[in-house]
Amino acid sequence: MTSNDLGDFLRARRSRLQPADVGLASHGARRVPGLRREEVAVLAGMNSDYYARLEQGRERSPSPQILDAIGGALRMEDEARAHLYRLAGTAPDRDRPQPEETASTPLCRLLDGFTTPAFVLNPATDFLAANALADALFAPFEKTDNLARMTFLDPAARGFFVHWARAAEAVVAALRHATGLDPRYRRLHGLVRSLAGASEEFAALWSAHAVHAKTRDAKEIFHRDVGRLALTFQTFDVREAPGQQLVVYHAEPGSPSARSLDLLGTLPATRRSVPGS
Repeated sequence: MTSNDLGDFLRARRSRLQPADVGLASHGARRVPGLRREEVAVLAGMNSDYYARLEQGRERSPSPQILDAIGGALRMEDEARAHLYRLAGTAPDRDRPQPEETASTPLCRLLDGFTTPAFVLNPATDFLAANALADALFAPFEKTDNLARMTFLDPAARGFFVHWARAAEAVVAALRHATGLDPRYRRLHGLVRSLAGASEEFAALWSAHAVHAKTRDAKEIFHRDVGRLALTFQTFDVREAPGQQLVVYHAEPGSPSARSLDLLGTLPATRRSVPGS
């Protein structure tokens, strides 16, 4: 993390766009990829020196109108635009409490009632609770403790996630989204520093500033005990504990993956301890 997250984000978004993407002609060689600062300023209808000060961290209080203009100039989607506002300090999150780091007893009981893998994550992707089938699903990993750490640092991940690169991009984009929701969340900052120091691939993806929080997507997994699984996951906010998310995996009814999940649930397994469960 840096002290100029707003500037870092703007530079990353600017580097993604070419003049042709925004209807501008390109003149001369470019030392770095993407739009020039002056071009962003023109598109946003503002003074180029003011925009430069924003990127450099010398101007830290842009108005909502300025942010809206920049978001439009950089072709930001809704989630990225909301992230921009939060980084600029215009989102009402100053009084936001730190996320709860334990899953409630009623929520844990709910997990145990699911017949598919289900687990609870905090914004830093720490596992706070998981049901027996989720434990069995993630059994190939050394520890089921943090989804981002498991994805980048556990050797099992590249065999487990059939499309590892896609899974890696998704988990980093979710972490980046979480930093905008609560820039003061110490656990998340510590995790990012740790992963960036341990994984060049994580550091590269983090520097790309992709922002996304998926609520539903497909996931292909290869499990050492039951083979390939084609699953869909859905994510639900836990309203009693802002920041926590309930994640549920399921397979198409009657499909080979559904039968494999059923088999996985019947295999004898040693239940591993999950923090907060």
